Amino acid sequence: MSPASTTHSACRLVTSLGLTLFLSLAVGAAEPHVAGGPVDASADFREPAAIHFVPAAVESFDATTGQGALRWDRYTRRTNLSFNKVDLAYARAESNEFPASEYERDPVLPFSVTFVSPRTVRLRFATRSDGPVGSQGDRDSLMLADEPPTDPNWKSTENEDAYTFRSKNTEVRLLRDPWRIEIRDNSGRLVTRTRVLNDPATFSAPTPFSFIRRARDLGRSTAASFQLAPDEKIFGCGESFTRFNKRGQRVQLLTRDAMGGQSERMYKPVPFFISSQGYGMFVHTSTPVTCDFGRDFDEAAVITTGDENLDLFLFVGTPKEILTEYTALTGRSPVPPTWSFGLWMSRITYKSEPEVREVAQKLRSNRIPCDVIHLDTGWFENDWQCDYRFAESRFDDPGKMIADLRKQGLRVCLWQLPYFSRKNSLFREIVDNGFHVHDAAGVGPALDAVLDFSNEAAVRWYQQKIAGLLELGVAAIKVDFGEDAPVAGLYASGRSGWHEHNLYPLRYNKAVAEVTRDTTGESIIWARSAWAGSQRYPLHWGGDAENTDSAMAASLRAGLSLGLCGFSYWSHDVGGFVGRPDPELYKRWLAFGALTSHTRCHGAPPREPWEYGEEFQDAFRRTIELKYRLMPYILAQANDCSHRGHPMLRPLFFEFPNDPGSWLVDDQYFFGSDLLVAPLFSPEPDSDNPKRSMYLPPGEWVNFQTGETHSGGTWRSVTAAPVPVAVLHRSGVKIPMVPVAPSTDAIDWDAATPVTVLPE
Repeated sequence: MSPASTTHSACRLVTSLGLTLFLSLAVGAAEPHVAGGPVDASADFREPAAIHFVPAAVESFDATTGQGALRWDRYTRRTNLSFNKVDLAYARAESNEFPASEYERDPVLPFSVTFVSPRTVRLRFATRSDGPVGSQGDRDSLMLADEPPTDPNWKSTENEDAYTFRSKNTEVRLLRDPWRIEIRDNSGRLVTRTRVLNDPATFSAPTPFSFIRRARDLGRSTAASFQLAPDEKIFGCGESFTRFNKRGQRVQLLTRDAMGGQSERMYKPVPFFISSQGYGMFVHTSTPVTCDFGRDFDEAAVITTGDENLDLFLFVGTPKEILTEYTALTGRSPVPPTWSFGLWMSRITYKSEPEVREVAQKLRSNRIPCDVIHLDTGWFENDWQCDYRFAESRFDDPGKMIADLRKQGLRVCLWQLPYFSRKNSLFREIVDNGFHVHDAAGVGPALDAVLDFSNEAAVRWYQQKIAGLLELGVAAIKVDFGEDAPVAGLYASGRSGWHEHNLYPLRYNKAVAEVTRDTTGESIIWARSAWAGSQRYPLHWGGDAENTDSAMAASLRAGLSLGLCGFSYWSHDVGGFVGRPDPELYKRWLAFGALTSHTRCHGAPPREPWEYGEEFQDAFRRTIELKYRLMPYILAQANDCSHRGHPMLRPLFFEFPNDPGSWLVDDQYFFGSDLLVAPLFSPEPDSDNPKRSMYLPPGEWVNFQTGETHSGGTWRSVTAAPVPVAVLHRSGVKIPMVPVAPSTDAIDWDAATPVTVLPE
């Protein structure tokens, strides 16, 4: 071949590759499939070879039991060519099985509509004729706190078009043909309804309420499609760092080490959300879930799951009422011990007994109130090699150290994780006993041994290790990682990671919380990962945020979103985690952290206030003293939140659901029911007298630091000093406070005094 021909061929090749790259980018090619990569449960619904089944008509239904049979019409996605573009549309399909006589073209399958309470409706759909639609499996569900009750007080009527069910709070209409379910409040207002094909008529092809038979493995996946109102807003889905209002977003619910605090990835996804239309929805599954809240088609919320059975709980009411109902099903957070509400001092990482004792001594000599010193990855002989033993070369007598700290009002928390490398002395024992998650071939592990918490023997072995530390005097265990159990792995439960991956954090949280309660009598862990139901095992923190203003704001959005999923208690790494925080940012973030249920300074060193100079230390002390003086208020709010299943960190609309402005704010929050807080998310020009523009809900508000009063229902400029945060309370409310103490053990609770302005 001549040089000219070679050059010409190379040019054609480059042009072809460039065109291929352009086309792949233009159509949004999927991300490379790598271990721990994202799983989009909606992707299978876009595969051309999938068979789609759409609910068409009710074939039979017993209104007294809520059990019925539903006909599902068969469709495929067919390509249409028009004016140099190709679209995918739904088209009726014939049977493609052989022999055809053995299979139904349009199967008739079981479904049910049942009632848990006057505000809670349960919809279940099976994709196989022998699939479960009753209460089978509820007793074994880790996500449910108990088997859901049945409310017998709903009244039903029927005519040739529909079945109608009513309680004092909710109305449900089941239309026969074409099939549809409508949910209304007690005034008859439609809050949402299901969507099927051509509903509405459109040239687009949004995913309807349906299930598919996957071409890749002949398994089933389900999609629940509901109508969105034009101005509807969606909140929740777990600890999500993206925009607070999820309308217009596609949210993938699969636990993942988020590797920071500003991406779509989540340490704590939860398949639950609340709508501004007055309803909430819980998708009862542990498989991957993708929620498209009007991103693909503005009028449709489409929730796709990897589960072959669709189990939905719908709740009707205000955000408070909805969350009370949801947590009645999935459980509520017990109140953690009083000491846990104090300051937790940490860094990456305290490595020796002299270092820990020095930190304790300086906390007390510098008059910094504190209750917990946390030892992270370095208390073992080798960093990260978690063997549940203090390094003998650096800790002379850990039991005595812990006891001595306790006398000073300081408790110890220890880090650990459930992954064991081959260098870990426990690796061989775990593998020899089969305590690890097996790979897809039933062998492994190829690298780390991932402890299998669905294996009861593995849990007992693990809890013995944890119990030994708690018996030594350790007060709490940091339940780190847990987000990345193998999706393709095989588990002792008999299921693959498709079902077990998202349950892994819940099993992990449960194992540590139960052994802690059994050993110490206290309900406390410090966990990063979670799934629906993990709120029963407090508490959780926000992971490895960057040291930036943006990460601080994202952390607040994440905490608000998680709180709306039933997590009463939540914390975050004050100052950000990754690097040394800028002192000015650290001060502002500390004020935000102090007005959160739990407060921990943690991340790259240094974190101790004396390392930043005397002026910084004075500001640090003043901020933490504010939290300790607020302890009567904090504990009263904690007890109320645990009782009701409400979050201590809550958005404005949680308290003011009828105020349209309160639904638009994501950089302020209520700390409990009475303190309205606005952190400073950027440096202020006047650092001595910073101000913050705040939206104040209707009513009269008092600046807790200055006594200045403001009328609400609009935006106001509010002083945020001397502690660098704006804090207001409702006019007429008195906040109980106590004198400053070095730890919660030393608080004089009898000296509590109700105040309207923070005393100097």
